Amino acid sequence: MKTIAILFSLFLCQIAFAQTETGNITVSVENLTSEEGKVYFALFNEDNFLKKAPFQREVSEIKEGIAQITFSEVPSGTYAVTAYHDKNGNQQMDFESNGIPNENYGVSNNQMNLYGPPLWEDAKFEFDGSEKNLKLQF
Repeated sequence: MKTIAILFSLFLCQIAFAQTETGNITVSVENLTSEEGKVYFALFNEDNFLKKAPFQREVSEIKEGIAQITFSEVPSGTYAVTAYHDKNGNQQMDFESNGIPNENYGVSNNQMNLYGPPLWEDAKFEFDGSEKNLKLQF
């Protein structure tokens, strides 16, 4: 009887995990003023937003003023995207001594916090696990 209960539990778990929808989130930045360097994109959930490593990250070359990437196999949920233009190629965002960014950046929903780093509440969006296209403004 225990064996049947364990097998049934495993079957239910497999069904639950199989129901998780995954899809792609395509992100583009179209107002780049220079084709120097690359654009770094990061996909965050609430737990790691600007605190820990992102859920996924991608890098894009700039062609004709546009940078575009796709985050693949993203499960449904609530996310935020950040991006910055790394003009000097040092693979990090550069700041002035007073904390103001030296390099252009943007976040999903294109709502910038004028008094500090981007806020989760401003940048978050719902993803249903199918396909989503986002355009960021720097």
